[in-house]
Amino acid sequence: MLRLPPRLIAAILVPLVRVWHLTLKIERRNLDVFKDKALRDRRPVIILWHDEIFPLIASHADEHMACVVSQSRDGEILARVLEAFGFRTVRGSSSRGGMRALVGAKRFMEEQGVGVIFTVDGPRGPRHKVKPGAVFLANLAGSPVVPVRAVMERAKVFHKAWDKFQLPWPFSRCVITYGTPVDLPDCTRDPEEMQRQCEAIEKMMNELGNA
Repeated sequence: MLRLPPRLIAAILVPLVRVWHLTLKIERRNLDVFKDKALRDRRPVIILWHDEIFPLIASHADEHMACVVSQSRDGEILARVLEAFGFRTVRGSSSRGGMRALVGAKRFMEEQGVGVIFTVDGPRGPRHKVKPGAVFLANLAGSPVVPVRAVMERAKVFHKAWDKFQLPWPFSRCVITYGTPVDLPDCTRDPEEMQRQCEAIEKMMNELGNA
């Protein structure tokens, strides 16, 4: 079977994502908190679930933020799509190049004065289980964590994918909710506290999705 190169797949996807997004009815809750200059100056770590990426891509186009993206083939496709929407990408994940990606993300945050977006259950799951990467990065950069959820009214769910990726149906409603920024205690040298923070963030994300 012919396997198209990532750059070609991305070139096909980008215009489709643009047109698809134009059909969606996007409602953004608590956006003022997210747009607050004082928060932006602190270079926040924006966290979200992997399966809820789609409505957020075009919603945050050209906002000069970075995304941590895996080094896999799927990650290469996603990185090219994100870059077409004005995002910068830092390559790496918890499974490949993890520490290098976190250090690279911290350096980018410092040099550019911006926050980063991090899928806290990626790149391979388990689905909706927070991994330590975002917590470690927030500690490393001295940044607050901002949870974000995108709840889709009607969506095609890809059940065979590890994350059960959601693609909202055209003309459906999507509610993007921005949570309250949270400063995490330094737990880089305490694995047990790191795990507690991951569990606390997981609870926060779940509650935000039910708001």
